[in-house]
Amino acid sequence: MQAQRHRVSLGKRASHERIAGPAARAAIGGGFRRGNRYDGSDTWDVSDPRGYCQPVPRPRIILALSAVVLLASPLAVTSPSAIAATASAPAPHGAAWAGAQADETSQVAYRSWGTDAELATGRTKGIKINRDKLVLKTWAPRTATVGDTSYETGRWRSPWVDESFAFSELIASWQARTARNSYIEVEVRGRDASGNKASWDTLARWAKKDTKVRRTTFGAQSDDLAEVATDTWRVPGAGLARYQLRVTLARKAGSTAKVKVTEVGAMTSRVAGTTPPTSAPGVAAGITLDVPAYSQMIHRGHYPQWGNGGQAWCSPTSLSMVLGYYGRLPKPASHSWVPAGHVDPWVDATARATYDYGYEGAGNWAFNPAYAATRTGPAGPDSGAFVTRLRSLAEAEEFVAAGIPLVASIAFSSGELAGTPISASNGHLLVIVGFTATGDVIVNDPAAPTDATVRRVYDRAQFERVWQRASGRVVYVVHDAAHPLPASRGNW
Repeated sequence: MQAQRHRVSLGKRASHERIAGPAARAAIGGGFRRGNRYDGSDTWDVSDPRGYCQPVPRPRIILALSAVVLLASPLAVTSPSAIAATASAPAPHGAAWAGAQADETSQVAYRSWGTDAELATGRTKGIKINRDKLVLKTWAPRTATVGDTSYETGRWRSPWVDESFAFSELIASWQARTARNSYIEVEVRGRDASGNKASWDTLARWAKKDTKVRRTTFGAQSDDLAEVATDTWRVPGAGLARYQLRVTLARKAGSTAKVKVTEVGAMTSRVAGTTPPTSAPGVAAGITLDVPAYSQMIHRGHYPQWGNGGQAWCSPTSLSMVLGYYGRLPKPASHSWVPAGHVDPWVDATARATYDYGYEGAGNWAFNPAYAATRTGPAGPDSGAFVTRLRSLAEAEEFVAAGIPLVASIAFSSGELAGTPISASNGHLLVIVGFTATGDVIVNDPAAPTDATVRRVYDRAQFERVWQRASGRVVYVVHDAAHPLPASRGNW
């Protein structure tokens, strides 16, 4: 039975058995580094203003690292079908958690709306709630113009969400379908402890395809209590106590294009600036998931209009590995525009499908799971994708034990992470595919020069440090109906 998702329904956890969620990240000075040019050496060059893997992570706390020896150990390689067929539920979470040293000073929460009852707690205009989804009514009362095209629109607005802590960051996630000439927009506003209310800030205009509407973000919008850093809503100072989401569904005026939202949610967080002790190995020791290996570097120079491949494509390459694990890669027809004989053409298709035309990159943390959610199966409670923060590798082990690989965001300087195919990176994504018997992290690192060299083993303590300091332990979680999520700890 699938564990209960941490959801909003009149301030209480709903009984509906689902899980999903997004996460947050900070950027230095509100800006984003568009560097990371790969020149054939073993390090990133950050001078190129056009190429990058992702936004700049928060300032990292510099700690002295001791030398570490990677220990080889037998690995159990497990396919998704084998886990779905034979794996029992993970060990009781109380027992597993008791042995882990987590960063208890970091605060993370996730709320989402996806059932009829949950969606009905919000307010609608031009929208109807039908079979656990938001859809436009036949007649929509509002209009909007994008370029020279007029759209009919409707809106859903969440109830106000009160957090138990003052959050400093928020990232929204959504699961949507946008047929033909249609799109959705996601906005957020908040209140501080004094009751001051922020204006609505637009987090995204999103469509699955880019032939009619180009998915995009809209810059900082730093006019009052918060600002947007690409995919992250950032709150300076003391933080905010409440927030509200608004989702707009739009279709070309006069058309019957179908647009629907099956879930919308947000992760709020306030992450500690210190690095906690290394977590103890947990329930996934000795497990390796059978995730295919793809290198981003074999795509160097591909499609400048979508990031130019190579060093800029760590996020879509990592996402492709996870989709390949589930047998859910883009269909051949969706990458028929890629030249014949091109190696791993689905990576090019995924880069295009996640490209943010405002940010000018394929590393938007919200856009990647949004695309993955269109590939993991029929829209509904049993599959999906989201971005969240974890408290330690002990939580990551729970996902791996459930047969769910994770895309993790890290950054590291020279000497901080032994065994990497590059010596340093200001921002990089890779896939956690398993753990050795002694708890070290088995990854598929797309920065490797070839598909055959993608699989790596990284020291647990080193990995946890660079993951924490780079992103506060951000991951993309992608799962299908055969792989229900582990019991929620409130951050998924």
